[in-house]
Amino acid sequence: MDTEIDFISHEGLIRAAFFAVIFSGVALAEHALPRRLPGVPKSKRWTANLLMQFVDVAAVRLIFPVLPVGMALLCAQKGWGLFYYVPLPYPVAVIAGVLLLDLVIYFQHVVFHLTPALWRLHMVHHTDRDIDVTTGIRFLPLEIMVSLVIKLAAVAALGAAPLAVLIFEILLNGATMFNHGNIRIPFGLDRLIRLGVVTPDMHRVHHSVLFKETNSNYGFSFPWWDRLFGTYKAQPDAGHEKMEIGLHGYHDERALRLSSMLVMPFLYGRK
Repeated sequence: MDTEIDFISHEGLIRAAFFAVIFSGVALAEHALPRRLPGVPKSKRWTANLLMQFVDVAAVRLIFPVLPVGMALLCAQKGWGLFYYVPLPYPVAVIAGVLLLDLVIYFQHVVFHLTPALWRLHMVHHTDRDIDVTTGIRFLPLEIMVSLVIKLAAVAALGAAPLAVLIFEILLNGATMFNHGNIRIPFGLDRLIRLGVVTPDMHRVHHSVLFKETNSNYGFSFPWWDRLFGTYKAQPDAGHEKMEIGLHGYHDERALRLSSMLVMPFLYGRK
C-alpha cells in the first residue's frame, strides 16, 4: 500500500507523461492517416485550443486545493464512501471504480447538453470548426471547474480507490484526445475497436451540426453506455467526409480566437 501511495504521489508527472505521449501519437497519426481535409488553417485552431488548455490548467491549479486523486487519498484515510462500507476484493474495487466514474462522466455529458445554462459552457467545445486532437482539450475553464466538482463528489461518494481514480483520469484524458482525432481507421477495424473503446468515427458523429446527431454518442472512454441508454448512432447520415462539423451560427472567426471563446457563453445567440 505504501508503494502504491508513493507511486500515486507522482500523479502530476505521470499524467503529464501520458498526455505528452498520447497527444503526440494522435497528432502523428492524424498527419499520416487523415480522415477529413481541414476546413480552416490548423495553425489558427491549434493556437486557440492549446491556449485554452493552458488557461484551464492554470485556473484549476489556482482555485482547487484538492483534485480527484487527492480526494481519493483523503477518503482512504477517513474511510469515506460506498466502497469502504461494501468492501470488495481490491482488483474488483479498482475496476468498479473506473467504470462507475466513467458512467458518471457519461451522464454529466448528457446533462450538459440538455440543461440550457450548462450547454452555454459546453457549446464552446462544439464550436470548433474542425475536429482533431486539440478539440479534445478545447473546454471552457468554467466547464472544467463544474466537471471537477462533479468528479470530486463522485469520488467521495464512491470512496473510489486512489489507483482507480488515477487510471480513470488517464483514460478520460487519453480517450478524449484519441476519439477527437482526425484519424482514418479501416471500417472493419473500427467496428472491432469500438466494442471496447470510443473511436474517432464514433465520437465524430457527436460533433455534427445536426441536432439528432449532436445528441448521440456521449461516451468518452467506453462505448457501452451509449448502447445501454439508447444514445448510440453508428454513422452520420451524410458520411464522415461530407458531414458538417460545429455549431450553426458559429462558423466564423469567433470559433478561432481564445478571447471570443472565453466570453461566448455570455453572448450566446448574439452575432
